[in-house]
Amino acid sequence: QVRVAESGGGLVQAGGSLRLSCVVSDRAFSLNPIGWYRQAPGKQRELVAAISSGSSINYAADSVKGRFIISRDNSKNTVYLQMNSLKPEDTAVHYCNLDSRYTGHYYPWGQGTQVTVSS
Repeated sequence: QVRVAESGGGLVQAGGSLRLSCVVSDRAFSLNPIGWYRQAPGKQRELVAAISSGSSINYAADSVKGRFIISRDNSKNTVYLQMNSLKPEDTAVHYCNLDSRYTGHYYPWGQGTQVTVSS
C-alpha cells in the first residue's frame, strides 16, 4: 500500500515562509502528477498547487498564485511546497496526493501537516 508522509508545517507569523515536504512510497511516483491540498476547519479540502510528472506543467490556485511554489525530486520520491508571504487565511492542514484532475483517484491520505499563520 502506498504511504504518504507530509512534514514541515508549523506556526509562523503573517508574511513568513515555510517549506513543506512530502515523501511518497510509490514505485510509479515519477510517472504521476502530484498536488498539494489543504483543508481549513469547517471547509472542504481544496487543491492549491500541482505539478506534472516531469515538472513541466504547474498549477497554482488563484489564492496562492505568486506566493506558493511547487517542485519535486523524482529521485527522492518527494514533492515540496515553498510557501511565501503567508497569510492567516493559509491556516489549514496541508496534504499531498495524486492530482485527481488527471488520475481520477487518490493515494490513501496521509496525516497532513498543520500550517498556522498568526496575524
